[in-house]
Amino acid sequence: MELAQKLDSYGKPAWIALTVLGFMAWWPLGLAVLAFTIGSGRMFCGGKRGFGRWQEEGAEAVRNFGSRFGGGFPSSGNRAFDEYRQETLRRLEDEQKDFRSFLDRLRQAKDKAEFDQFMADRRNRPAAPSAPMDDVQN
Repeated sequence: MELAQKLDSYGKPAWIALTVLGFMAWWPLGLAVLAFTIGSGRMFCGGKRGFGRWQEEGAEAVRNFGSRFGGGFPSSGNRAFDEYRQETLRRLEDEQKDFRSFLDRLRQAKDKAEFDQFMADRRNRPAAPSAPMDDVQN
């Protein structure tokens, strides 16, 4: 699984390249890589391992960018601006979390409405006429 972690660090393009190379080398190998990437959720843009995961990792990388060089973003030399920047980044992160939560609730409401409509249609569907038993036995 060390290879999988290494490819995850490069992102989805690395998995796509490995799949293509696998098909070029030997088609069953490419098919196996494709099945693994789909089965593990690495190829989809939804759910826990999809696009949201890459956005979160990207946001984490931006937050930690300056940590290698003394923690946070380097000082601009203007203390008021640095405080404003930190507050703005914190506010934007909070808004991003709230928006993701809103989107999750919106998707859930849409799914519930579609399911309720399906169940209502199913309940109101007229019963199919059944064939008489005499015709079936002959």
